[in-house]
Amino acid sequence: MEKKKNLSKSDIYDEANITQEAIMEIPISVINDFPNHPYKVKDDDGMNELVESIKTRGLIQPILVRPIEEGKYEMVSGHRRKRAFEIAGIEKISARVQVLTRDEATLAMVDSNLQREEILPSEKAFAYKMRLDAMKRQAGRPSKNSVPLAQNFDGKTSRQLLGEEVGESQDQVRRYIRLTNLISPLLKLVDEKQIAMRPAVELSYLSENGQRWVFEAIEYTDATPSHAQTLRMRKFAEQGKLSKDVIDVIMDEEKPNQKEKSPFRDNRITNHIPHSIPKEKQCDYVIKALKYYNRYLQRIKDKGSR
Repeated sequence: MEKKKNLSKSDIYDEANITQEAIMEIPISVINDFPNHPYKVKDDDGMNELVESIKTRGLIQPILVRPIEEGKYEMVSGHRRKRAFEIAGIEKISARVQVLTRDEATLAMVDSNLQREEILPSEKAFAYKMRLDAMKRQAGRPSKNSVPLAQNFDGKTSRQLLGEEVGESQDQVRRYIRLTNLISPLLKLVDEKQIAMRPAVELSYLSENGQRWVFEAIEYTDATPSHAQTLRMRKFAEQGKLSKDVIDVIMDEEKPNQKEKSPFRDNRITNHIPHSIPKEKQCDYVIKALKYYNRYLQRIKDKGSR
């Protein structure tokens, strides 16, 4: 087991010791989360198991943090472990303190989390984007540059190099990063495997309004768009002809994954129809409800005239 070093705060901040690192016990209250951390930390069964493991066996692997100011640290790797300590009510955690630049910390944060068994598409999307931006900055090029200008890696594009490091093709890396342009409701459907990668990528080229229209149509039709449909939507958008009506027409087409549609588009109606009522019987349900309500109004009227 690695011996813990009792470094003073001045040791960590001393320019002469810029590469120095140490294992320290740090109060959780002085550790900030990594800005825009792309990986989700859930209080689920897995977290409960981690909490119990920490209570019985302690922390097996220290978290990784970097000093950001006097007495303050920023989390690099170990957000789930830190959360488990918070749930367990333990105030201090063993941490590897290492002086890192923001880009070095970003690369370390992404790499450590990519080892997880299960990673959501949205997590990969934002992680790949953060890592790619950091790689470009380290190569001396601003992240806003296009791919042809972002080459300083032995003739390879930054995307190609990232793909080799994470085991993906550069085209797949590009697709994942495109997902960061999706609105949250659509990205959630991608995470839930209701929208496949290629249709999701095409939707990412639509404006925010266009994407919201698509999401509303998905709710109404109870089906997600096919790749061919999203290609048409993107083409209409590029021609400046995409509208809510165009999206509704495209989404109203019959598809293999189409379910029976509700006859009502207005959520003010559908929200009051029990989920147990089949969509093909929703009209009958609403008509009966209206008849009952009209009889109720007539009784009130009759009482008032007596």
